[in-house]
Amino acid sequence: MNNKKYVVCIDNSDYGASLETRKIYLVLPDEKAESLGQIRVVDESGEDYLYPSERFLPLELSTALAQAISDAA
Repeated sequence: MNNKKYVVCIDNSDYGASLETRKIYLVLPDEKAESLGQIRVVDESGEDYLYPSERFLPLELSTALAQAISDAA
């Protein structure tokens, strides 16, 4: 079972080189960041960074789609 979490970027203001709007990003767990209103995602650099969580919307993916995205990464 794939229990990775994904979000879609809805606002890349000030982060044009790191984030693309309407693109799906992998979320890495970070409870401290979440408590501060941030989210840790693997961005365009291929590294994980913190961003304001309001720039993203969570995605509920089917198992097959989550697996396809994971396999493509």
